[in-house]
Amino acid sequence: MTPPNSPPPFSLRSIAVPAFGPALLFSIGQGAILPVVALSARELGASVAVAALIVTLIGLGSWFFNLPASMITLKFGERWSIVGAAAAGAAALLAAGLSSVIPDGLLLLAVAMAVVGMAASVFSLARQKYLTEAVPVEFRARALSTLGGTNRIGIFLGPFIGAVVMQFAGISGAYWVGVAGMTAAAVLAVTIPDLQAPGGTSGTSGPAPTLRGVAVSHAGVFLTAGAGILLLSALRSSRQVVIPLWADHVGLDASHASLLYGLSGAIDMLVFYPAGKVMDRRGRLWVAVPSTLIMGTALLLIPLTGGFTGLLLAALLIGFGNGISSGLVMTLGADFSPNQGRGQFLGLWRFIADAGSTAGPVLLSAVTAAASLGAGVMATGILGFAAAAVFAVVLPRLKHRRNY
Repeated sequence: MTPPNSPPPFSLRSIAVPAFGPALLFSIGQGAILPVVALSARELGASVAVAALIVTLIGLGSWFFNLPASMITLKFGERWSIVGAAAAGAAALLAAGLSSVIPDGLLLLAVAMAVVGMAASVFSLARQKYLTEAVPVEFRARALSTLGGTNRIGIFLGPFIGAVVMQFAGISGAYWVGVAGMTAAAVLAVTIPDLQAPGGTSGTSGPAPTLRGVAVSHAGVFLTAGAGILLLSALRSSRQVVIPLWADHVGLDASHASLLYGLSGAIDMLVFYPAGKVMDRRGRLWVAVPSTLIMGTALLLIPLTGGFTGLLLAALLIGFGNGISSGLVMTLGADFSPNQGRGQFLGLWRFIADAGSTAGPVLLSAVTAAASLGAGVMATGILGFAAAAVFAVVLPRLKHRRNY
């Protein structure tokens, strides 16, 4: 029986709008522009290589801005960091939408995509930090898996909304959808007051933690669990490239490749909450190892497929493996983050994860250039088994840091 003066039991529904609403709107804005950035660059006269580089600037901007993002979040707080990041993203997409009608539009588009990546870094880190502090540890994996799933849903829906608007406004319509989504995220974040973490965050005496100090004092975690996160992120980013490349390799047209990608993404979105519940109830290891083994196995099977059906089954398996790992990177980062220096720790943690996301496609490209596409796909599949091995060895040994 609940004591009369105790707070009501925690429920994810009670924080649904402030915690997940801005994230959904922001990711819809991101998703709307992702399919058209390369096309915009080509229309502005960029070569195929330059167009690909401009798309990559989103990821590079996010990767390199993770550490400054931690400082911004600490200085301005989670709520205003989210508002500012969403506003900056909206302004950048507005500039990108206007790049076709001004001189030096290609340079403006490139700068805008880098700013979008930086804004996404601040937005994501601030949202993760808030949930880490506001949600009781027994609900943490479900909350962060839901956050990851919300991002996936937005990225999935964004291109469809953008496609509808582009029927009337041309390619710039995708950017107007992005501006609307990110502006709405900023408005929602500013109108809903921040929730307080249970019990509050008590101040402590002594010097404030520094980025260098946090990196040194938690080097063991970064070099062990961080290695698993690096491998998992490389695996995830590689799968996004492998499916369309192999579809083309076996002679499937663009519509079939898009269908494969979409169905894989649909499976991905359906399993994030059950996976979070498993992590909360049984432990992080119960998702970390199976998810990486499933994705690794599916990637090893792809070179054995020769048509639509076989590739579809492998793509669905990849989607399932990635879906159950939703929120895993954020959850482990939250588990290992210290109360003092949490912002710096999460910035370093996200830097490692984004490094893996950048390295995965680079590995695929290098092995493909040296051998063949099949060998490149298999090399990325091996990353899954390496990640599973790291998690299987490391997580039980680090169990004392958080309740697994």
